[in-house]
Amino acid sequence: MPIYELAALGAATCWALTGVISVWPAGHLGAPAFNRLRQAFVTVLLAVYVVVSGTWQQLGADNLGPLLLSGLIGIFLGDTLLFSALNRLGPRRSGILFALNAPIAAVLGFVFLGEALPIQALAGMALVLAGVVLAILYGRRQGQAHAWEAVKGPLWLGVALGLGAATGQAVGSIIARPIMASGIDPFAASMVRVAIAAFCLSVLIALPIPSVKPKGPVTWPVFLLTALTGIIALAIGMTLLLFALSGGKVGIVSTLSATSPVLILPMIWLRTGERPAAGAWLGAALVVAGMALLFVR
Repeated sequence: MPIYELAALGAATCWALTGVISVWPAGHLGAPAFNRLRQAFVTVLLAVYVVVSGTWQQLGADNLGPLLLSGLIGIFLGDTLLFSALNRLGPRRSGILFALNAPIAAVLGFVFLGEALPIQALAGMALVLAGVVLAILYGRRQGQAHAWEAVKGPLWLGVALGLGAATGQAVGSIIARPIMASGIDPFAASMVRVAIAAFCLSVLIALPIPSVKPKGPVTWPVFLLTALTGIIALAIGMTLLLFALSGGKVGIVSTLSATSPVLILPMIWLRTGERPAAGAWLGAALVVAGMALLFVR
């Protein structure tokens, strides 16, 4: 398999693993504070690399604007909504909702770029929708008691947050795609996108809005797990995706990077000791099959 496709699969693995690791620190701090901490940490790491390697010189007036906008929508908005959904729905449901970013990107391409949606693509979207509904409504076995399968608050609100996260990721990827195709260093691009997200979250948390304030203190265990999620998802996962977009076929890259709903199931099984329900496996498989119809030509 070509290196760009392997990078996309690696990104999906990173995001699946992050979904499992993030449950406790995201719940402890709350989505805005958790996301701000991990993004600030990753920004520092990426900045050190970019300065030492000299790749900061690739950043200029022609690419900074789109990268900042991509980070604002895809990471500041998308990630914050994602971890809000994670706190309400658990890693399995939020992960499969987030995978909708690929078909949403296809729809946005049709609406705003005039890209055709053939019968094969429409069939793929139907499969994805069926898989998501199946996994959310029938993805829990009777008697499963683990907290990760519990829904906190209204189900519709958690689903809305997950859909918002997927839409933010889709829009952010579409904006960044032409910049990555120009050959810019993926780490430099990631630094810009993550830095603007960390800055916006810092401003948001500083506002007198009780709902965005940290829910708990930053202890060493919380910090270490949060930093680990940042390294895996943002420093490694997002950079792998940007690298994959720089040379791989967009459709195949999008499909492979959206396999995290399947990859996360055995991770949850290992972590909780509870086998996911048949509906969860079937729903995740339908999502990936729908992605393949959408993007693989």
